[in-house]
Amino acid sequence: MNGPSERTTPPRLAAIDVGTNSIRLIVAQVEEDGMYRVLDEEREMTRLGAGFTKTGRLDDAAMERSLEAIGKMKAIADGVGVAELRAVATSAVREATNGKMFKREAWRRHRVRIDVITADEEARLAFLSATRRFNLEGRSVAVADIGGGSLEIVLSAGEIIDQVYSLELGAIRLTERFVRSDPLRKRDWKALRGAIDSALAAAIGKPPFEVDVMVGSGGTFSALGGMARYEREGREGNPHGYTMTRAEATKLLARLKEIPLAGRRRLPGLPPQRADIMLAGVAVVARLAKYLGCRQIMVNDGGVRDGLLLSMIEELDGVDAAAVAPPQGRLDAVRRFAQQCRSNERHCEHVAYLAGRIFDSIQQQHPLPAAGRELLVTAALLHEIGFLINHAGHHKHAYHLIMHSDLAGYSSHEIELVANIVRYHRRALPKKKHANFALLDRHDRKLVGKLAGVLRLAAALDRTHTQLVRDLRVSVRRNGVRISLVADEEPQVELWDARRKDVLFETAFRTTLDLVWTRRSAAKHGKLLIVSGGRRATGE
Repeated sequence: MNGPSERTTPPRLAAIDVGTNSIRLIVAQVEEDGMYRVLDEEREMTRLGAGFTKTGRLDDAAMERSLEAIGKMKAIADGVGVAELRAVATSAVREATNGKMFKREAWRRHRVRIDVITADEEARLAFLSATRRFNLEGRSVAVADIGGGSLEIVLSAGEIIDQVYSLELGAIRLTERFVRSDPLRKRDWKALRGAIDSALAAAIGKPPFEVDVMVGSGGTFSALGGMARYEREGREGNPHGYTMTRAEATKLLARLKEIPLAGRRRLPGLPPQRADIMLAGVAVVARLAKYLGCRQIMVNDGGVRDGLLLSMIEELDGVDAAAVAPPQGRLDAVRRFAQQCRSNERHCEHVAYLAGRIFDSIQQQHPLPAAGRELLVTAALLHEIGFLINHAGHHKHAYHLIMHSDLAGYSSHEIELVANIVRYHRRALPKKKHANFALLDRHDRKLVGKLAGVLRLAAALDRTHTQLVRDLRVSVRRNGVRISLVADEEPQVELWDARRKDVLFETAFRTTLDLVWTRRSAAKHGKLLIVSGGRRATGE
């Protein structure tokens, strides 16, 4: 195969999104800037998930319609001469008891291999699309993708993912459960609204931050954008990139509640075939925007299929960065990620140094795996990234940011360990009742406890962020560990903070810890002025 520099014809790719309501194809030619030019598009509303709420199965007629649509789309892609076609299915096929049979039929009839993606993968593809299509830097963002069966939400600070949620709030699912009158009766509206609000509260709890803007993808958002655009400008058009206010969405929701289905089919900007499920879909948009405190809603007409195509372009060269990244490259990637999160680099680098000093000094009496040192340094460099989201609970936000990161060179297992070490650098001690900690095996739980104990101590020793504690002298004895802090003046705040945070270290290593101050000038001459427990003494 020719390398990228020798490529004469840009590759052509195709992506098929098999959704609960619609199946969509996009065929594109890759451009030099890593984006693409659309060559062909096709969409069919096959209602694959119709009736699923009651039966748990894909309806036979809906499967036939969907398989026929997939066959047509495969023929279009073949006709254009694509180098690769990738098809993904979401909630309907993911949850249906006969979902595997549907996949087998797609392969048997059309030689189309359908990958059933998880809710997290679905959310990430929608997020990838949003970040490539809009400038989100410096903004608190919710990326929402509403399908027929589910709602995926990503909460992020710019392009850094904080939380990912998947809720059973799809437009078809909610319509079949709650839209029982036409026009909608007050009691049915209360039931629909209550179900949406309860699901949001159960999944998200208190939102970690107030959202500046919501970027929405899926047919509901596109149709809502089309309706809002017509309302404001008096003309129909492509809703991609259209921005509306929460108030506009709420106003259109009120209209949908009042108009019977026959009237909704005639509303400008609303595709007639979507009119029956539009009320439930817009209810989700309006209630979600209110729940997150979001006043601005942007329409992304790409979503999952766009994200899928972009991810295919990223993989074109077939290079696994994780497999080839050198150790120093790993830490370079960590530092870049910390910079993206606007971390205090000087403080975090110093904490990493102090943590490494403690790790090296206790190895003889309290051996830890050699790989643990880099995990500890990585955690130290990232331990403050949660401030990007919020000061309150920043250790928990940091855990989620790391878990959703893509650190070059790190395996998913290593990322999980680093995230847990950072999670416990302050506040609560590790407990098996914590879901994140319970996922680890016994060996990893012990390792996380020890490394988090070291990190907690090292972070406390630069509590004022002034690097007052220049260095450490660590001595390990049979009856405990003594850490002498080398500083020009007494680091009162650091001593106070470290002493109140030493419980995890002592528990994890089953030892006692003594913290003392060594005057830096005296340390050079071998006579150490020590302060321990508030008493002054002269040591050697």
